[in-house]
Amino acid sequence: MRVRTTSAAAACTVLLAVTALAGCNRESGSGSAADQGKVGIDLPRSDTDFWNSYQQYIEKGVKSGDVDALSLTNSQNDIGKLVANVQTFTDQGAKAVIMAPQDTGAVAESLRTLEEKKIPVVSVDTRPDKGNVYMVVRADNRAYGEKACQFLGRQLKGKGKVAEFQGDLASINGRDRSEAFKSCMTKNFPGIRIFELATDWKGDVASAKLQSTLAAHPDLNGIYMQAGGAFLQPTLALLEQKKLLKAPGAPGHITIISNDGIPEELEAIKAGKIDATVSQPADLYAKYALYWAKQALDGKTPKAGPTDHESTIIKIPNGFEDQLPAPLVTKDNVDDPKLWANQLEK
Repeated sequence: MRVRTTSAAAACTVLLAVTALAGCNRESGSGSAADQGKVGIDLPRSDTDFWNSYQQYIEKGVKSGDVDALSLTNSQNDIGKLVANVQTFTDQGAKAVIMAPQDTGAVAESLRTLEEKKIPVVSVDTRPDKGNVYMVVRADNRAYGEKACQFLGRQLKGKGKVAEFQGDLASINGRDRSEAFKSCMTKNFPGIRIFELATDWKGDVASAKLQSTLAAHPDLNGIYMQAGGAFLQPTLALLEQKKLLKAPGAPGHITIISNDGIPEELEAIKAGKIDATVSQPADLYAKYALYWAKQALDGKTPKAGPTDHESTIIKIPNGFEDQLPAPLVTKDNVDDPKLWANQLEK
């Protein structure tokens, strides 16, 4: 089931008890979530199916009592709203904060303020450029670009033209995916020409730039979409309009690989509309965001190395990062029940 929340108000539907218990013991690691302190959770946006799915998993975790949360907020991809929401959390007595800052440079001042107040921060999906965090929960975004490059390179046999929908380069995710994709293509598939299309994660921008690219290069062979939740529908609509959406193996087929792993991408793979995606684990992002917030409240110090949940924790200059697995999905494994998009209620 897809969550279709479209406003910050709708994101605040999950409310737990608002009475904070005094004398919480961070060191013991025991007791209920309420004993440890409240957690402020800001959702980054509600305009893509990926982030709506993440919200669904966060809400489930909160309802099950994984943490004692304040009302959820949604900063709607606006750093000003994120700053204001964080201030509200501190005013309400939050002892830890979960956020997913989309502008990884502009969030530094808020992180500095939280550090001064000794409020640990878990950053989901993005790694802030500056400012200390307790834990970053994300997948290896450079691996996204590498996997997309290797898939397209093999499918196109090292030759052709590819349009790349780059995410916001102010975000470390956009930079990581773009840099890894370019480096891999330059090294391994120099016969493929790449058209780098900056999109700011906006589907309408991607569609307009793809239309211009197709006008100049009607022999386009491939597309790399760095965010299927934002780019899938406008891209398929444009290709259908131009009668360029052809099944794999058919003459003129444009090979498409995406990132996100939302249900719509899996359906598109089954229908032969796209070829592959890299499944960004919305379920694990929520699960381990809540887990690490609780660990922070318990006073636990993370350690670098492999984990018991098939990830690797690395030390970064401003904290730690839990790099969760993100598998490549093709027609060969699209029905795998382990994929989070196949576990959602229909």
